[in-house]
Amino acid sequence: MQRSGNEPMTARSPLRLRCGLAVFGLVVSAGGAWLFAASGHPGWAAAFAVLALITVVDLALIIRHIRQGPHWQPGRDVPPYEPLDERGRRGP
Repeated sequence: MQRSGNEPMTARSPLRLRCGLAVFGLVVSAGGAWLFAASGHPGWAAAFAVLALITVVDLALIIRHIRQGPHWQPGRDVPPYEPLDERGRRGP
């Protein structure tokens, strides 16, 4: 298959894998925030809390994309999505 050069704009990722990794990241960052807060390191606790907040936002977007259906999570037999141009047509 020939590459068109627009893969960064039209790429789709495996959302279930991203969801699992985001949940893992949330557990690790929230746990880190709690451990650093309990050990008396407020700077590190704040850094991990910010990271946990970013992970929550990422997880919310992943779940939103999963619920939007096949545009974001197509089957293996569906070719990459070609965005519409200014005139509403597909392709270059």
